[in-house]
Amino acid sequence: MQRPSTTVLILTLAIVAASSAAAGEIYMWTDKDGNAHYEDRPTEGAVRLTSIESRSTDNTRVQAMLRARRDSQAAADEVAANEPQGPSEEELRAAAKQRVGQCMTFRGRLEKLITSRRLYRQDDNGERVYLGDDEMQAARARVQTQVEEYCSS
Repeated sequence: MQRPSTTVLILTLAIVAASSAAAGEIYMWTDKDGNAHYEDRPTEGAVRLTSIESRSTDNTRVQAMLRARRDSQAAADEVAANEPQGPSEEELRAAAKQRVGQCMTFRGRLEKLITSRRLYRQDDNGERVYLGDDEMQAARARVQTQVEEYCSS
């Protein structure tokens, strides 16, 4: 029996090596975020896959998913558009009118507190209790704060 030549032997080994490389060993590993990665070389924690499934994209399914996503977004946009966006102009005008009324009331009270020589309050029995100097100053300060709050824009 004749011995194969070295060239034929090397050529055969090259074909066998190429076919195993063409068969393609694939390794899969998952990172800390849960994302799968595929490589042709083994790495730490990688699992060798014996077969990989491949299938065509189902265009009808993809279109249905896109349509559902678009419809969901449109519904969310409609809900957001129907939500009140703040007070109406009428409510703002009414609030401004009320603020002006309160401003006038507090200015009148402050004027009375400043021009009156003696101030009093009524007790539970309906009798007058005259305020001392400290109480008058405190009352003026309280009303001045209210005037500043309601009369400044």
